[in-house]
Amino acid sequence: MTLKKIKVLNGINSKNIPRNVINSAEPVLFKQMVSDWPAVNAGKISDRASVDYLKKFYNDTPTVVCKIPPQNKGRMFYNEDCTELNYESFKGYIDETLDAILEGADKLDAPAYYIASNIISTHFPGFCDANDLVIPRNKHPEALNERVSIWIGGKTTATCHFDALDNIACCIAGKRRFTLFPPDQIDNLYPGPFDPTPGGQVISLVDFKNPDFEKFPRFKEALLVAQVVDLEPGDALFVPAMWWHHVEGLAPYNILVNYWWEDAPAFLTSGMNALHFAMLGIRDKSVHEREAWRHIFEYYIFNGPEKSHTHLPLKSRGFLNTLDRLGARKLRALLINKLNR
Repeated sequence: MTLKKIKVLNGINSKNIPRNVINSAEPVLFKQMVSDWPAVNAGKISDRASVDYLKKFYNDTPTVVCKIPPQNKGRMFYNEDCTELNYESFKGYIDETLDAILEGADKLDAPAYYIASNIISTHFPGFCDANDLVIPRNKHPEALNERVSIWIGGKTTATCHFDALDNIACCIAGKRRFTLFPPDQIDNLYPGPFDPTPGGQVISLVDFKNPDFEKFPRFKEALLVAQVVDLEPGDALFVPAMWWHHVEGLAPYNILVNYWWEDAPAFLTSGMNALHFAMLGIRDKSVHEREAWRHIFEYYIFNGPEKSHTHLPLKSRGFLNTLDRLGARKLRALLINKLNR
């Protein structure tokens, strides 16, 4: 099956990303947008030159390293009953892991190594002085700045998952294949358990390289709307929040730098907390109750704040108003008190 290609924009540099593209909430490949980064140029010389460049900034801060046995073929997944992960995680050092990746490159009997989402400022101070993006955001005055992180690995696979933040993924070295699905495909992707997970988010149980359509028949429907793109050094991919994405490292050595952001104020809590609370308060109720709550949520939540409060006198709106810091604090306290009863 031929998957849909992602929209490609040429001639965009790291300082002139179009605001309308970010606002569109559709995946876009910015072809060679960061090709002028020194980190990318080092990788184009050789994998060793890339490693040496990264080591210049590494401050010896330890991190979590994933060690994947050869028989897994780089896929970070579960045991048979999805109760444990099928690889080892330990505290290690990034420079040693980089060397181990190069040492094991193209060796079939060598384990694969993977380091996920290390914050650049805490592990590679100074890196962003010469390798940076300007993202045109419509952020709230109290929104957080972008979080910039680095992903390091060999021929490893980050199984299909979603993230709650907008994201621009910049390919620094190697080659990565992204397969993306819109948020409405969750039912066709067969999400796994909430705990454990490889990276905090639920992952699809489908093996993309060898899908079992008898066990996961709806995955065929997901493939009808899937979008695929291969990132080469210098390319950058915009992945909107909540889009599912499956990421394969196709080269023996792969480096990705990600910019994560959310324009909402930092005093708001995670949507995942709301999901957990809804499991506690709604999911296991009767069918007619759940259907009624679906309408309530549509009215108060998914239509935004305006529809539910514009007909009310200003002083009576309370939590129905767009939340400010004080309102968020009061609502949080209310929830804590209710949960502690």
